[in-house]
Amino acid sequence: MATTNISIPMTEEYKTQLDELAAATGRSRNHHLAEAVRRYLAEEGWHVAKISQGLAEADAGLGYEHEEVEAEMRQRVAEVRARHANGDAALDAG
Repeated sequence: MATTNISIPMTEEYKTQLDELAAATGRSRNHHLAEAVRRYLAEEGWHVAKISQGLAEADAGLGYEHEEVEAEMRQRVAEVRARHANGDAALDAG
């Protein structure tokens, strides 16, 4: 894969920490920076994709209204509390 150089401003503290990491691992400063960027882009890309997916599903009318979810959760909590009140905690596993 082709590479390119990018210059970024960085505090002296970060530069020192990066140099210490590079020395401790026997890897270059550039290696660690490239790895940090790779991880960041993977994580942020995943978040953006999930948000886009959710918005597309909402636009298509898929999903549930907040009130429906809240009502369902209240019902489930009430059922679990009732089982506990009746001494049947073994049913909670299901």
